[in-house]
Amino acid sequence: MNIAIISSTLDPASVNIKKNLLNEFEFIKLENKFENNDVYGYLINNKDIKLYTIDSKLIFADDLDKKIDANVFVFISKHVASDGKPSLTIHPIGNFGKAEFGGKEKTLHFTNPSLLKNIFLEMYKNNNEKFETTVEATHHGPFLDKQALFVEIGSVEEYWQDKEAGKIIANSIINGLMNEKEYESVFVVGGSHYNYVANKVMLKSDYSVGHICAKYNLKILDKDLIKQSL
Repeated sequence: MNIAIISSTLDPASVNIKKNLLNEFEFIKLENKFENNDVYGYLINNKDIKLYTIDSKLIFADDLDKKIDANVFVFISKHVASDGKPSLTIHPIGNFGKAEFGGKEKTLHFTNPSLLKNIFLEMYKNNNEKFETTVEATHHGPFLDKQALFVEIGSVEEYWQDKEAGKIIANSIINGLMNEKEYESVFVVGGSHYNYVANKVMLKSDYSVGHICAKYNLKILDKDLIKQSL
């Protein structure tokens, strides 16, 4: 399986996580470049992991899977919230409603619930008391035809640049990729954006969580979106 980890030079949390990936693991600089940025490779088990860097915003990197050959895309990113709460978050991508932050309107994208759970469990295990670890409801772009998920540091610049947070995310991604455990997945309907129902499912059951339609999107949930979620 080919895994693409995507970083952005415009995102301080993304830069932080990327530095920790390179410091903590034996990534090798490859000969080829992507968008004039270095590409790094790392092999674990049967997975070929490549670390790419782009110079644009991650949520608007539509059709990146047409340029990069990978089965799964893991975007490393900042998380923005007005409450400024220190957090480590993970979520699928897509839009139940309008595409205000990338992607396409009323379009959900393939994700990998087992990988999402494996990374989340690592984040929860390795976290310190400073950060809250949570699964977020499905939201924002980019638009891709391949499996994708976002792993983030929130919620303000102080935490985006926190080296310990970057190290936790970096280790959680690689350890999550090393874990081959597969789970039956579920679609969560209702709950808040920081979805505590999903957190409980991840931590206290043998199920993994795929897409999450938070309660604020229930009024627009229709048959087609349910099919996409499944």
